[in-house]
Amino acid sequence: MGNERQIDIKKFLPHRPPMLMVSSMPHIDNDSVITEFNISKECLFTDELVLNESGLIENVAQTCSAIVGQSYFEYDDLEGTSNKLIGYISAIKKVQIYQLPKIGQTLISKAKLISRYDTDELSICTISCSSFTNDDLIVDCTLNCLIHEV
Repeated sequence: MGNERQIDIKKFLPHRPPMLMVSSMPHIDNDSVITEFNISKECLFTDELVLNESGLIENVAQTCSAIVGQSYFEYDDLEGTSNKLIGYISAIKKVQIYQLPKIGQTLISKAKLISRYDTDELSICTISCSSFTNDDLIVDCTLNCLIHEV
């Protein structure tokens, strides 16, 4: 996958609404990704008028999984049919939530691969991610993830 192609992230993540926490993916390369999530009142993770802490972590996890997950798919597979993956957060190493974004706002998440170890069955990785609404930092975190084929 490269950032020059239009990738429909919904075809590559196993999540579906109301658990899908990524609306679009304007950029991806081998060690970074940018996603957008339009926060709506239909989202499971909204409380009152905001996206709650659990929703922020789920958005970050889905964003982060795209970096390593892309290597399990064929380069020319724009439909997400060449593989089936499952990903897990194995550890939240650091998380700082500065504010909760409001319904109607767009959350922009930028993730960067810190480290990766592959075995025959799975990938273990550490990824940092920061999420913003406009220029306001919403969450800053570092996750350990496990991704494997099913």
